[in-house]
Amino acid sequence: MTLSTESLLDKLYNLRGSDSDILKEMDRQKEKAEETKARTTEEKGKLQTDIADLKKLREELQDQGEKFKETLQGIHKEDYETVLSRLRIDFDPNSLLEKLEKNLPRTIETVERDTKKAEDELVKVEDEMNSAITTIEELGIRKDAAIANQEKLNEYFDLALSGHINITRDSITSLLEEFGFNEEEQRETAKILMFPEDALFKYNEKIEAKEKSGKSISEVIQEAKTMVDTEPEEVEPSVNTDEEEPKIDETPITIEDESVQNEALEVLKEEGIDYLDFSSDEINDLMDHFDREIVVRNIRYMKSKGLQNDIFVNHIAIMYDKELEDKIELLLSVGKNVSDIYLNPSVLEKYNLSELQEAIGRLRISGMDPKELPLMVY
Repeated sequence: MTLSTESLLDKLYNLRGSDSDILKEMDRQKEKAEETKARTTEEKGKLQTDIADLKKLREELQDQGEKFKETLQGIHKEDYETVLSRLRIDFDPNSLLEKLEKNLPRTIETVERDTKKAEDELVKVEDEMNSAITTIEELGIRKDAAIANQEKLNEYFDLALSGHINITRDSITSLLEEFGFNEEEQRETAKILMFPEDALFKYNEKIEAKEKSGKSISEVIQEAKTMVDTEPEEVEPSVNTDEEEPKIDETPITIEDESVQNEALEVLKEEGIDYLDFSSDEINDLMDHFDREIVVRNIRYMKSKGLQNDIFVNHIAIMYDKELEDKIELLLSVGKNVSDIYLNPSVLEKYNLSELQEAIGRLRISGMDPKELPLMVY
């Protein structure tokens, strides 16, 4: 079995399982959205209470201030001079009236500013909450579609493995397009299913044998990979007329590769990121594109925007994206908020800066407001 075929089957069989990466990612996004909904719902209730209290306070200050002013205006100090003097009471209605007229408007303005600030915050919180609710609803629709596509994929595999495949190439490629497969992957998968060979049957046998242990498809695939990675290669001894020990041609990890790996892991640790949250493929991807200055700048920029480190999980390409800041600033400029980006980071990987600008432009030309549309439909 060639490496490319096995890698493709790994990906396909992952999609067939109930714990497929696509379904897990949707569940992760939904969980984040539900957490946001719960938090913003609580914040909304508190803000509404604060606003009501501030408005009540403003009314009481206004009403009581006017009444107090009228009372002070009707009091003449000389009418009470004897009792004030004998009891040594320092009471000057004119001085109090002056202080009231000076400070009451200022106090009312302060309350009004606090009210306006709370109302503005309420609008933001409601936008964030509504965005989370929309995301939850859309993820429900997307997950239903993903499960339906998964059932169809499993049907195609069952037909291929039973030798009764009777579907067209277009049926396979159109289905795989829904899973985000590129044209080459679509073509190779169509070939595997329409003209099944030993590679498919052997792979399926391996999966079925391991599944009997009660493990998920993903666990089986990962275990198989580990076994392949750790299994020593068989090396045929070379002919040696001098009766010397046969030498094995090994290609060790270069010092440069190991240095890059150590530096990448060191940067993640320094920035408070646990590298164990990432797969080995993701770490390798980071190493292939590693630039310390860019990675550190992107991580710290995301923190400055209030975006947590877990946004990089399953989206490691964001970490080394040279256009990351410009893309996020562009999204913020069209009205998207940080929560939108946190819940839908895939848009940052989907487009480069110019493509994102074009996508936003197309939405506007179509009469749609980019602010009102979820990022997943960009």
